[in-house]
Amino acid sequence: MTNTTDSRMPVMDPEGARAQLTDSKDFSPEQKKHLRQAIMGSALGNAVEWFDYAVYGYLAVYMSQVFFGGDQGGKGLGLFYTFVILALSFFVRPLGGLVLGPIGDRIGRQKVLVFTITMMTLATAAIGILPTFSQVSYLAPLLLLLCRLVQGFSTGGEYGGAAVFMAESAPDRRRGFYGSFLEFATLAGTVAGASLCTILILVVGDDGMLAGWWRLPFLLTLPLGLTALWIRTRLKEPEVFTEAAAKHETSKRPFLDLFRYNWRQITILTGFVVLLNVAYYLILVYMPSFLSKTLGHNTAQSTLTLVVIMILMMCVINPIGALSDRIGRKPLLLVSAVGYILLAVPCFALITSANVALQILGLAILGLLLVILMGSVSSTLPALFPTRVRYSGFAIGYNVSTAIFGGTAAGINEWLVVQTGSNLIPGWYLVAAGIIGLVSILCMPESAQCTLRGERIPGSSSAQFRAFRRKQKLEERG
Repeated sequence: MTNTTDSRMPVMDPEGARAQLTDSKDFSPEQKKHLRQAIMGSALGNAVEWFDYAVYGYLAVYMSQVFFGGDQGGKGLGLFYTFVILALSFFVRPLGGLVLGPIGDRIGRQKVLVFTITMMTLATAAIGILPTFSQVSYLAPLLLLLCRLVQGFSTGGEYGGAAVFMAESAPDRRRGFYGSFLEFATLAGTVAGASLCTILILVVGDDGMLAGWWRLPFLLTLPLGLTALWIRTRLKEPEVFTEAAAKHETSKRPFLDLFRYNWRQITILTGFVVLLNVAYYLILVYMPSFLSKTLGHNTAQSTLTLVVIMILMMCVINPIGALSDRIGRKPLLLVSAVGYILLAVPCFALITSANVALQILGLAILGLLLVILMGSVSSTLPALFPTRVRYSGFAIGYNVSTAIFGGTAAGINEWLVVQTGSNLIPGWYLVAAGIIGLVSILCMPESAQCTLRGERIPGSSSAQFRAFRRKQKLEERG
C-alpha cells in the first residue's frame, strides 16, 4: 500500500482511466481461456444462488403449510412468516459482506468465491432434508431459518465477488457485454428454478407437492453447486488484482480505507441497489405468490407466465450489455428508473385487471425495465470503486441495501396488500424505489470504456464520455 494519503482519495481521471483500454481481440489464447473460465465460474455460482431464491419464492405457498402447519399455515399468516424468514436471512448478508469483502480485497477474489459457493450450496441443499411442522413442531421453522441464515451469510460475499471477478477479468471495451452474462445467469437460475417448480406442480399437483415433492428442487442445488465449485477451484485471480498486488496498491485495511475515502461511492451504490432489488424481488420472486394468492390465479399458470417473461429477458440482456459499451451505462439506467416512476402503477393496474392479455402486457413492461437495469449493473457497480476496496465496497454497500429493501420487499408488500386491500401497493412501492434509484444514477460517473486498473476511480461526465466515443470512432475509421 502506498504511503501517500492522496493515492487513496476517490479522484476521477477520465483520460488516465482510458489510457490503457483492453479489448478481447487483443487477448492471448491463455487470456481468452481465463476469460471463458471467469465467465463460467462467476455466472454458474450466481445461477445457483438465484435458483435457490426462485425455488423458495415459487414454493412459498407450499412451504408455509409444511413449516407452519395446517391448511393455511400459521393461522392464515404462514405465507407472511415464510417471507419473514427470507427477510431475516437477508439481514445477515451485510455481515457476510463486512467479513468476506475485506478478505477478498486482501487475499484475493478467487479464494472467497470458493468459500461462498461451498457454504451456499450446502445450506440450500440442507433445506431439502429438513423435518416438517407435523414431525417436530416449531423446531421445523427454526431449522429452516438456520439454513437461510447460513445461506444469507455466504451470499453476502457471493454476488459482489462474482461481479468484481467478472468485471476485472473482462476486456475494458466490452465489460458491459461480458458483465451481462452474470445477470444472464441470474435469469437462467431463476428460470430453471421456476420451470422445475412449474413442472412438478403440473405433474404431482398441490397434494403431491405437500406430500414431499417440494424437497426435490432444493436437493438439486447440490450437483449444480458442486459443478460451480469445481470450476472456481481452477480459476486464477484477475490481472487487475494481481497487478495491483504486485505494485503494493492493495490495502491491508480495506474496511477502514473504504469508509474513510469512499463513503460517497457507497451511498450512490446503496441508493441504486434499492431500485434494482425492489424491482427484482417484487417482479420475479414475489409475483408468483401475488398472482396466485392475492389474485386467485392457478399456481402453475402464475409461474409459467413469469417463466416466459424471463426467457424473453434472457434473449435481450446480452445485447443490452453490449449497447451499454457503445452509448454508456447511465442513459440505459436512467431510462429504467424513469420508466418505473411513470409506469409501475399503471402496469400493476393492468396486472390486476381481468384481461389476460393486459396482465401479460403489464408484466412484460416491468420485465423490460428490469432487464435494462440488469444488463448494465455488473459492469457499472464494480467501477464505482478503486481496486484496493472494490470487493469491500461492492459487497458491503450492495448487501446493506439488499437486506433493508430487497429481502423485505415481498413480506412488506404482502402485509400492505392484506392491510389496505389495494393490489396497487407493489406499484407505488416501485415508484418510491425508482425515485431513489434515479437520484443515485444521476450522481454516478460514466464508467463505460474505462479501465479498472490503477488506484483512481474510473469514470467521467456523460459529456466527456460522448466526446471520447466520437474520438474513438474517428480513430477506428482511420
